[in-house]
Amino acid sequence: MSSGGEKWLYEISAKRKLIDINFKEVWRYRDLLLLFVKRDITTVYKQTILGPLWFLIQPLFTSVIFTLVFNNLGAIKTGAIPPFLFNLAGITAWNYFRSCLTGTSNTFKSNQNIFGKVYFPRVIMPMSITISNLMKFGIQLLIFAGFYAYYLYTGKDITVNYNLFLFPVYIIMMALLGLGLGMTISALTTKYRDLNVLVGFATSLLMYMSAVPYPVSEARSKFPPFVADFVVYNPLTQIIEGFRYMLLDTGTFSWPGLIYTLAVCLGVFFVGLIIFNRTEKSFIDTV
Repeated sequence: MSSGGEKWLYEISAKRKLIDINFKEVWRYRDLLLLFVKRDITTVYKQTILGPLWFLIQPLFTSVIFTLVFNNLGAIKTGAIPPFLFNLAGITAWNYFRSCLTGTSNTFKSNQNIFGKVYFPRVIMPMSITISNLMKFGIQLLIFAGFYAYYLYTGKDITVNYNLFLFPVYIIMMALLGLGLGMTISALTTKYRDLNVLVGFATSLLMYMSAVPYPVSEARSKFPPFVADFVVYNPLTQIIEGFRYMLLDTGTFSWPGLIYTLAVCLGVFFVGLIIFNRTEKSFIDTV
């Protein structure tokens, strides 16, 4: 209550619960969330020559390189699925996760000026990055659909799986995992700046340990047992394998694997949210 006996409309306090995400407050700032999403979309390639064409170039070049190196030179088999289409499916899913992770892992440092001057729910910033990356993901899906139609036209034996209805679930899992890890790293980099260098290296390494350029069956047959187990139980592997299973009807799928992956993604998200909320109270003193 104010001194005049009137109720406060809003109250900003440093005291927070362990898990504190006020959905009503986030909803109240929805216009700001949409503004940040629009800003992220329009400014990423604003001063580049090719602009949004980079959304097309990056997955295509990466798929070509993977096809030449892993499938032609390394003799990795993809069954009846054309290697280029197999790689493009994995890269499309991986790119969305990577964009969410790298985009949110520097939230406090890159926004310290605005955080130090204006109050709004800080979680809106990483949320806006995750949402804006959906546009890039959608464009790359259209590229995949175009090549899918081309291979169908040339007579390749490819088809979607009936589990395609789970597609939104896999998108949510990728977003939660990338957002959770990104918020955790963002909180840690306020004190340990060298983590920024580690994130770039670890992300590249994680791609190769998540069955992006090869099937899980190849990992089981060619990797040492402890490496193969890491790849198989890696939640990102489960997501990418499920992504290919839905779109290309290749690989493996199991409901226990889906439940396990969803549980891990939710756990990582809530852990990241806890660390993010605790750090936002005092980060301005350490950034």
